[in-house]
Amino acid sequence: MRITERIIRRLPKTDLHCHLDGCLRPRTVLELAQEHGVKLPTRDLARLTRMLKAGRSTRSLKDYLGIFDLTLSVMQEREALYRVAYELAEDAAAENVCHLEVRYSPILHRKKKLVFEEIVDTVIAGLRDGGSKYGMTTGVIICGIRSMDPRYSLALAELAVAYKSRGVLAFDLAGQEKDYPAKAHRAAFELILKNNVNSTVHAGEAFGPASIGQALHYCGAHRIGHGTLLRDDQDLLQYVNDHRVPLEMCLSSNLQTGAVRNIREHPLGAYFRQGLRVTVNTDNRLMSDTTVTDEILLAARAFRLSPYEIKRLIINGFKSSFLPYAVKARRLREVNLEIDRIFMEEFPEDYDRRLTSY
Repeated sequence: MRITERIIRRLPKTDLHCHLDGCLRPRTVLELAQEHGVKLPTRDLARLTRMLKAGRSTRSLKDYLGIFDLTLSVMQEREALYRVAYELAEDAAAENVCHLEVRYSPILHRKKKLVFEEIVDTVIAGLRDGGSKYGMTTGVIICGIRSMDPRYSLALAELAVAYKSRGVLAFDLAGQEKDYPAKAHRAAFELILKNNVNSTVHAGEAFGPASIGQALHYCGAHRIGHGTLLRDDQDLLQYVNDHRVPLEMCLSSNLQTGAVRNIREHPLGAYFRQGLRVTVNTDNRLMSDTTVTDEILLAARAFRLSPYEIKRLIINGFKSSFLPYAVKARRLREVNLEIDRIFMEEFPEDYDRRLTSY
């Protein structure tokens, strides 16, 4: 049963680890810069596109994150934030992403004196309007930044609490792990946990498993963003597996930031076959020049996944979402049947839905 890009594109999918400021269309960057008087290194669309999609030529997280200066420069106005959010929902829906969780840090969008509430309301509206057009559910994850004063994280956590059940699904901590431990932001996560808000933390992407341990034991993370270096501590890996902590994995991004040297060294395949709840995500559609379809196809080819394993990988995404349980359970039933239907159409003589479950 040969898996192709066309087949994966048909399948219902999730994207749980997706940065708003990493998912703009190149033409949108250019047009927003022209509208708002933002100076770019070039006005030539082809050259700008190459600069924005430079993830393929970077080999460190620091270099990779440097590209965000360009996108953030055009995301300081309400109409710009709305357009970017709306277009991201459109792009995700075009490849049959059925549930999209988008993360960003409002504090990075205040150069034009927008207040937090304006920023959050605008992004929620853009995602909602873009998603509802295609029957896709969306939600926001607000990010604290590791390298900033922890007081800012606390303020952002308060914002996440205020918007709980109003479009914000969770709180995250992003940015450089080295020299900026998650435990320094413990007060923010205590507030999050006390108010029954979901949480995820970038950890184990460019620093060792100790970072993952802090995310779990100091911050109470319900999911781990990346978790690539979890394999370096087998005891912690067992804990993550036993407690069914989902890993938000991003293959292309990990290759481009130097988290792994090549795709065959990536631990996703090993984690998946050990039973960890692995999910596949884009991280940054623009910088990494990728889609969820691309990422699943990359995983399928690198780790020789069967249709049954691809189904389980996709189901992991829906199981790990921050949707309310009743909504999640209904969606899981629908997705299970839809994936079986598609695979039975594609492989009428070979696919046996009795061999799969969720």
